[in-house]
Amino acid sequence: MIKKIAWDTFKKTGDINTFIELSQIKEIEKKIKEEKNGNNKDKRNYIS
Repeated sequence: MIKKIAWDTFKKTGDINTFIELSQIKEIEKKIKEEKNGNNKDKRNYIS
C-alpha cells in the first residue's frame, strides 16, 4: 500500500524525493515486521 501511495504522490508532485522517502519507510516497516516475527536476517551490531 505504501508503494501505491508513494507512486501516486510522485505522479502528482513530480518530486522523486517523496517517492524515495516513502520507499524507505516501506523498507523500515518490513524490517520491523520481520523483527516482530523473529525472521530478521539483519545481523548488524548496533552500539547504543
